[in-house]
Amino acid sequence: MTTHATDWTTPAEAAHFRTTPDYASTLEYLQRLVAAAPGKLKLESFGTSPQGRPMTVIVASGDGTFTPEAARKAGKPIVLLQAGIHPGEIEGKDAGLMLLRDFAVTGKLPQLLDHVVLVYIPVFSVDGHENSSPYHRINQDGPESMGFRGQAQYLNLNRDYVKADAPEIRDWLKLWQRWLPDFFVDVHTTNGADYQYDLTWYTEDPHKLDPAVAAWQRHIIVDEAMPAYEKRGHLESIYLDFKDGRDPRKGLANFGSGPRFSTGYVALQNRPALLIETHMLKPYDNRVRATYDLVEILLEKIGRDPQALLAATRQADQHVVARASDAKAQVALSYKLDPTPTPFEFKSFEFSQTHSDISDSVWIQYDPSKPKSYAIENWNSLLPDLSITAPAAYVIPAQWTAIIDKLDAHGVSYTRLTQPQKIKAEAYQLDQPKWSSQPFEGHLMLRDFAQSTVTREVTLPTGSVIVPLNQRSANVAINLLEPQAPDSLLRWGFLNAIFEPKEYGEPRVVEKLAREMIAKNPALKAEFDKKLHDDPAFAKDSSARLSFFFQRSPWYSVQEVGAYPVLRLDAAQAAALSKAAH
Repeated sequence: MTTHATDWTTPAEAAHFRTTPDYASTLEYLQRLVAAAPGKLKLESFGTSPQGRPMTVIVASGDGTFTPEAARKAGKPIVLLQAGIHPGEIEGKDAGLMLLRDFAVTGKLPQLLDHVVLVYIPVFSVDGHENSSPYHRINQDGPESMGFRGQAQYLNLNRDYVKADAPEIRDWLKLWQRWLPDFFVDVHTTNGADYQYDLTWYTEDPHKLDPAVAAWQRHIIVDEAMPAYEKRGHLESIYLDFKDGRDPRKGLANFGSGPRFSTGYVALQNRPALLIETHMLKPYDNRVRATYDLVEILLEKIGRDPQALLAATRQADQHVVARASDAKAQVALSYKLDPTPTPFEFKSFEFSQTHSDISDSVWIQYDPSKPKSYAIENWNSLLPDLSITAPAAYVIPAQWTAIIDKLDAHGVSYTRLTQPQKIKAEAYQLDQPKWSSQPFEGHLMLRDFAQSTVTREVTLPTGSVIVPLNQRSANVAINLLEPQAPDSLLRWGFLNAIFEPKEYGEPRVVEKLAREMIAKNPALKAEFDKKLHDDPAFAKDSSARLSFFFQRSPWYSVQEVGAYPVLRLDAAQAAALSKAAH
């Protein structure tokens, strides 16, 4: 017997979208749905927040396919839909409640998940969701009270995917590894300019994706879903990140997604992903319905040809594994804007630009009563910038547990040495480190350093870790372990200790050492004199002048300051070490 839809009014609908339910009310509604349709919905906990709240996921399926094993056996793609990573941007929660209701109990969308398994996180940052206030998002039109952008430890979860500091992200990574979704959707609300679109969206650039995944993503989203979405009366656009927010006519740029963001991380996992950004200045009910319609369309389109998605993700995994056998394979670590823009019609409103005495800058003010389109240029496309030749494997000495712990968090496979092994292999020497002056997400980022390639001979202790790159998680390993990757563990400061000399020379001793070194090496004196001439700050710093000599002495170099501990192995070295590993 089908329950009448009016009995299943969601809390947001009952409040005419003036408010959004708290977490307890959200879970209560979901529990009612599950009780009414146990063969279609299953509620699970996938972790606990720092403040002790359960982190909930709903599995939805037309025939009770409630495990990843069952989904794979049935040949059904898995879609992970995530809401509330930024809890002030909560449309995905209320849209998801409506969508699950219409699928499971009202009979409105009974076939929606016949060929797809939906894994739905209604609220990711549950502690941030409960830290609600009318004053959290200054430029957003409802609901009346909104969650906080950070979680309870003041971390932004959508900057944490690679460094995985937050307990919520570490639990999410376990969920990801268990389900290994085929498609990922992350629902947000945008900030920034005013415009006519009720929803904008972002996908990772094709250069970051396997060709099969990029082709599938473009077909489903650009060719299929967005035209169907607009036929329902919506207006959509690609994500709008302006070169100059005070003058949109200067054009668009790519906001620079990377592995710290959800969609950037999913790209490393060889999967397509969609970032949804409803427009903050549209009424809340408009934003919820916009999200509902697009997610429904996406699930319907995927369900029409589920094998196409499965084939694309399978091919992407296979390509990454096979790449390890190519000793010349190049892997991009960073990307730059394509210098050639494309034309773009920006559907916005008339605006004025006045000088502000408050900020001593330009103040842009839109007039929403006067729609206007602007012909602007779009620099959204990316090109590979810094690329490296991938090794066959990495090896990490056992004592570097901070690195190994991150591999564990990300599900990167490795073996361990069962006995000490001496090896001579390619490594990096890092010098001249420069850190940011302000913290970012709890870290002082290492923003710059000099890097050179060296051959280093080391004795690896028992328990050292060998990370082969013939695995589907190879791109994750590369971005964690290659120093120059924008979100590498080195960049985030997990290896700062390698730049810290522990032995030092007292000034009176180094004074004598410097004279001895100059007597033996006149060229060193010439180098010293040149630096005194070229660098006034150095010339005025007595400690720096003494350090010049200490850092060129055996007493300093034996400490291996700046020696990056991760070694790069070729195929023969990897095979030889693997024989002594399990």
